[in-house]
Amino acid sequence: MNEHGAVVGLRPGWGGSAALLWRGVVLTGLALTEVLLLVWVTLVVALACVGVGIPLLPGALDTVRADARLQRRLALEWTGVRVPEPYAPEPPGQARLPGLRRVHRMIGDPATWRDLLWLLINPCIGPVLALLPAVALAHGLFGLILPFIWQPVVESWDNTWFLFLPVQSLPAAIGAAGLGVVEIVVSVGYLPRVMLPLHGRWVRAVLGTSRTVLSARVDHLTHSRSDAMRMQAGEIRRIERDLHDGAQVRLVALGMTLSAAESLLEENPQAARALLLAAKQDSTKTLNEIRDLVNGVHPPVLADRGLVDAVRTLALGIPLKIQVAGSLPGRLPEPVESAAYFSIAELLANVTKHAGAREAHVDIRHADGALRVAVHDNGAGGADLKKGNGLKGVERRLAVFDGPLAITSPDGGPTTVAFEIPCDLADPSDDRAATR
Repeated sequence: MNEHGAVVGLRPGWGGSAALLWRGVVLTGLALTEVLLLVWVTLVVALACVGVGIPLLPGALDTVRADARLQRRLALEWTGVRVPEPYAPEPPGQARLPGLRRVHRMIGDPATWRDLLWLLINPCIGPVLALLPAVALAHGLFGLILPFIWQPVVESWDNTWFLFLPVQSLPAAIGAAGLGVVEIVVSVGYLPRVMLPLHGRWVRAVLGTSRTVLSARVDHLTHSRSDAMRMQAGEIRRIERDLHDGAQVRLVALGMTLSAAESLLEENPQAARALLLAAKQDSTKTLNEIRDLVNGVHPPVLADRGLVDAVRTLALGIPLKIQVAGSLPGRLPEPVESAAYFSIAELLANVTKHAGAREAHVDIRHADGALRVAVHDNGAGGADLKKGNGLKGVERRLAVFDGPLAITSPDGGPTTVAFEIPCDLADPSDDRAATR
């Protein structure tokens, strides 16, 4: 629907009105199929209560969610009403979890109950909104032909009415035909363009985002922003501490060594040469410390070559066999690139310190508008987000980008930690990519 409230995607006129009428018929057909789906879901739940239908639960809930997503898509494409999906984000690999765990997650999502509510009430209300123009058109056509069939109709029905007009004679039937023409014009030229957008708003009212979900979203963003500010403040303090205790001390000592060498240059060249050699070594150490500090802020290889190559370079410095797979057809936004790099670095550090693994595998992909990363190791398992400070740090870093973190780590291993960050890729030919 555009800013003036008109249905988009259709030309004005009889052709567009006919298409709208057909869409109403299709939406009514979907509502009738939802009756069958509701019966099926009710039967599956009843069987699950006695233990027989438990294997059918995942498929039944997936079908309910698919129906709701179809209604949202049709509301956008046919009426221009955008209905956001209020589902809780699913971490990468969620579909590979055992069926009952996925069912438990879906049942705990309030949006699933909204989908079930839609199945219950839409067959009663949806067809009224969607089919009313078609019903009015059929009724108007009946009135239009009533002058030709009024006698058999009167003989069959003792009390024949058309709208508010009793039809007992030919003049009355002609009057009904006039009303039928008006009804046809209204049902074709006006009602579809009012009722179909109203159906789209009905979809949004039931299947859209509720105030509860919005409130939870605001709370999440507030907490993630606070965590981001705390992390940023901690990073600034760390950089200040490293500069003050490391590079600054070495630079002061380097200046004192050069001053001493300058004073001994004429009196004792050998001693001055030794001091200059020591100053050279100190300058090398200072340079390495500054490089390490820069790597802790934003590694140059990440800025120069992107995330995949930066992770490959990181893996070379870890005493573990690490395979890095994946490719990105464009550049990620710099904040996303940095967050993903340090999250992967933290996960690999956890593997090295705690997992007892012999090898690890990192997979980096971009699909469906999100960066998806999975870190797999063959260690002892038992990784728990509630116990690991490193994993909590990764979760806080990703929360700023609304990126979910999923962990599969049974005792005995293996462990898979996956996360995703919603983002778009930049074109490889843009200015940022071209400068690398």
